[in-house]
Amino acid sequence: MHPAFSILFFTTLAGAAQGLVVALALAVLFGLGLAPGFLTLALGVAEVLLAAGLAASFMHLGRKSRAWRAVLMWRTSWMSREVIVLPGFIALVALWWLSLHFGAGAPWSWLLPALVLCGAVALWYCTAMIYACLRFIEEWAHPLTIVNFTLIGLSSGLVLACAMAALAGESRFVQLFGPWALAATLAAWAARGGALRRNAAIRHKSTLQSATGIRAEKLVQKSMGMSAGSFNTREFFHGATLAALRNMKLGFLLLTFVLPSLLLLWGVASGAVWPWLLAVLVQAPGLLAERWFFFAQAKHPQNLYYQVVS
Repeated sequence: MHPAFSILFFTTLAGAAQGLVVALALAVLFGLGLAPGFLTLALGVAEVLLAAGLAASFMHLGRKSRAWRAVLMWRTSWMSREVIVLPGFIALVALWWLSLHFGAGAPWSWLLPALVLCGAVALWYCTAMIYACLRFIEEWAHPLTIVNFTLIGLSSGLVLACAMAALAGESRFVQLFGPWALAATLAAWAARGGALRRNAAIRHKSTLQSATGIRAEKLVQKSMGMSAGSFNTREFFHGATLAALRNMKLGFLLLTFVLPSLLLLWGVASGAVWPWLLAVLVQAPGLLAERWFFFAQAKHPQNLYYQVVS
């Protein structure tokens, strides 16, 4: 598949915001006693990330004025459900921020964190199911897609939350959630590695023989099937070489999981601020690379006809 950068930015920004809000909600529900200034600032950052992700998703639309029509198929479409859940989640985070800003007391002090926690989980599920429900793209059609969207978002959000807490002097938050950030990153690494191993072992149901009806034992594609580019060649194939794919996979594994895990271990052990900040800076490009590879590795069956240039 051809990775659209608007979707890369949307899924990574929204995922990190969801993880950040989950960390804040759990801290409040556990009675950690966060400073109001830190909590409102962190919620503001989450809201900015969500708004930026929403804006990025609009760039993917051909006719943006018709975006509202996406909600009409909510009974059958996971994308429609995501379009409904995302603004609702943004509204809940904004309402929580406003309740803190204007000093609203109970029951908002526990109800809104609980609601945004549920909203974050629902949004992860809806976003992941857009891809996991596509049975003809075998790299995506697996529960690991849902697990990876959730764990990677949780990892990036927890790392960001701990970095902000370390800067703000919220040492109790870092002490409690720092190990959880490391655990989430390691779990995301294990789940993503499992998905990579599974996808490498896939024997696709559709082959050149089944696509063309030619039963020859050895069949080799020599041309994309047309003399010039088309929608098919632009939207369903990334155009990168096998060497570029290998380098991208190595790069995102290092930047998203390996180096952040080492930095988080340093931060948990030393209590210093710099490891958390470095982890955020290192992980950010890794998240985009991971999501690019997620789309690029998926093999659409139509590429049996169009992916090779003679």
